[in-house]
Amino acid sequence: MNQHYVFSAPGRTEIGGNHTDHQHGCVLAAAVNLETVAEVVLNGTDMICVQSEGYPPVEIDLKDLAIREEERNTTAALIRGIAAAFRQRGARLQGFDATVHSTVLPGSGLSSSAAFEVLLGTICNELFFDSRLSDVEIAQISQYVENVYFGKPCGLMDQMASSVGGMVFIDFKDPTAPMVERIAFDFERAGHALCIIDSGADHADLTDEYAAIPGELKRLCDCFGKEVLREIPESVFFSALPRLRSQVPDRALLRAIHFYQENRRACQEAEALRSGDFDLFLSLVRQSGRSSWMYLQNVTPTGAVEHQDMALVLALCNTLLQERGAYRVHGGGFAGTVQAFVPTDLLEHFKAGIEAVLGPGSCHVLTIRPQGGIRVK
Repeated sequence: MNQHYVFSAPGRTEIGGNHTDHQHGCVLAAAVNLETVAEVVLNGTDMICVQSEGYPPVEIDLKDLAIREEERNTTAALIRGIAAAFRQRGARLQGFDATVHSTVLPGSGLSSSAAFEVLLGTICNELFFDSRLSDVEIAQISQYVENVYFGKPCGLMDQMASSVGGMVFIDFKDPTAPMVERIAFDFERAGHALCIIDSGADHADLTDEYAAIPGELKRLCDCFGKEVLREIPESVFFSALPRLRSQVPDRALLRAIHFYQENRRACQEAEALRSGDFDLFLSLVRQSGRSSWMYLQNVTPTGAVEHQDMALVLALCNTLLQERGAYRVHGGGFAGTVQAFVPTDLLEHFKAGIEAVLGPGSCHVLTIRPQGGIRVK
């Protein structure tokens, strides 16, 4: 009888550093107690067969791991890409059947795709590569696959938080060797709950909106002969503003201003938590939310008038929190989720107020999970 294995990888929440990772900036992120789990059995063939709950089964032939254009934005691309990356490193892959179920809802802003990538990477690392790769290397493979096979130009934060686990401060100045530091902080002991609010908006057709952010910033960086904003000192950028306005759209300039300020904020947030200054941390989170809305402009899709789901959720948070706690757009933006730090004595009122408008189950109260991608048995 074939041995039965169980693997788990967590969703993640971005706590600080909204859209800073793809510019080689700094982020604060945490794994959360929502997970993607796979029950795995080796099948003795050259086929990887994945059955995800609620979706059609996906089969990948290990004899053909080349990129397929028709698989862009599909689960098949992620499976094929992870397998290819491990084979390139010398892993002796075998076919397996995986039954996958997840509490990390697709489009929830908790990065279901990163959890799935890290899950597959953990399976391949444990079963076919003698656990040679570190958590950081599994995250790097996952990002490569999402960029190259899946076709989404994401940074490395989502995969890193899912793979490493706990709450981490990450500096991506050198993305080939990111600096990762665990931050120990208990939000409950600080009298606050970490809430993620599902706006109900679908981000399936918003890849172009997400891609426009690094795309516009790349145009700006080209003006300096650089690849990312981290390579351009803030003072040099501001000195060049008069000429830049004739070279790139104003939105690119606003998004760059967000990056410089948000990158600094992520470092300040990490320091505030290290030193136990939770009031300062909350103030920085509020500043982050304003900057994402005003400068980064990742709350409402371009031209949207009738449906402004994220903006409405932010307005609800502002009303219900009564000048306490903090709230901000979470993750990629445009759709998905809003993050809120809610005083414990307000939590019941806050959750009821959110769900009265958005529906039952739309406000998730989360805790931080200490483990990243793991083999359970």
